[in-house]
Amino acid sequence: MLETQFADIVSLIKNARSVALKTVNSTLINLYWNIGEYIHNRVKNAEWGQSVVKQLAEFLSKNEPDLKGFSDKNLWRMKQFYESYKDYPKLSLLVREINWTNNLIILSRTKSIEEQEFYIQLCLREKYSSRELERQINSSFFERSISNDLKLSAVLRVLNDDIENSFKDTYVFEFLNLPEPHNESDLQKKLVQEMRNFILELGRDFLFISEEYKIQVGNSDFYIDLLFYHRGLQCLVAFELKVDKFKPEHLGQLNFYLEALDRDVKKSNENPSIGILLCKDKDNEVVEYALSRSLSPTLVAEYKTQLPDKKILQRKIHELFK
Repeated sequence: MLETQFADIVSLIKNARSVALKTVNSTLINLYWNIGEYIHNRVKNAEWGQSVVKQLAEFLSKNEPDLKGFSDKNLWRMKQFYESYKDYPKLSLLVREINWTNNLIILSRTKSIEEQEFYIQLCLREKYSSRELERQINSSFFERSISNDLKLSAVLRVLNDDIENSFKDTYVFEFLNLPEPHNESDLQKKLVQEMRNFILELGRDFLFISEEYKIQVGNSDFYIDLLFYHRGLQCLVAFELKVDKFKPEHLGQLNFYLEALDRDVKKSNENPSIGILLCKDKDNEVVEYALSRSLSPTLVAEYKTQLPDKKILQRKIHELFK
C-alpha cells in the first residue's frame, strides 16, 4: 500500500519536473526570439551593422561573464531565427516547444519553410534528441515523405485514414553495415541488434514484441520474422523479410501469418493485424497488380542499406510538382 502511495509521489515529481523543463525551454526560446527581433529591427533601420553586434557580444562577455551563449555568431543566429519564422504565426509558436539545439539544426540543414515545418512537427511528435534529428535529416526523411509512393492493399486503405503516415515506401538501414550479398538471417539479426535505430526509422509508435514469433496452426509451427505492436493503429504488425526482388507469391505466406495472428493472438479490442513485406527491390507495377485483389491488410516496402542521394530525391520531387 505504501509503495503505491510513494509511486504516486514519484509520478507527481516527474510530471512537475517535465512541466518545469518545458517552461524553462519556452522562456529561453522567447528570449532568443526577442533578442533576434531587436537586432533585426536595429539592422533594418540601418542603426546597427556587423561591428555593433560584435561589440554587443564583447560587452556581454566583459560585463556579464555569467551569461553564456551570447557570442556574435549566436546573436546572428537569433536574428536568423526570428527572421525565418516572423511571417509564420503558427510556426513561431511551435518552435518554442522544441529545444534550441534542434531549432538550430533545422535552421542550418533545411532549405525551405515547408521542410522546416516538417521537421519541427516531427520533433514535436517523435520527441527527437539532436542526434536522432540529425539522422533523419541525413536520411532525407522530408524528401522521402514527399515522394512516398506507398503500395497498399485495398483492405488496408480503408482501415485507417492516417495509414499512409504510419508507414513508408522505402526504409533506410544505413546503420546496419550489412555485407553484400547478405541473407534474410543476416538482415533479421542486424535489425534486432540495432533495434533502437530500427524503431527510429519506423517511428516511435512501433513497439517490438519478438523475432521469430512462433504461431501454431494444426500440428505445424510457423515463425514470423519480426512482430511489432503499433500504438496509434492499435494492431499487431508482422514484418516478413526478403533479400531479393518482390515476387507475388511472397504475399501468400504473409497473408497466412495475418490470419493466424487475428484468430489466435489478436485481442478483442485490437484492430486487424497488418503485414509488411520488406524486400530489397520491387517493381511498383508488379506490386500494384499483386495487391489489387488482396483481401488482407498488407503493404510492400523496400529497404536500402545506404543513405539516399539527396540530389536525386530532390530531382524526383521537382518532377512530381512540374
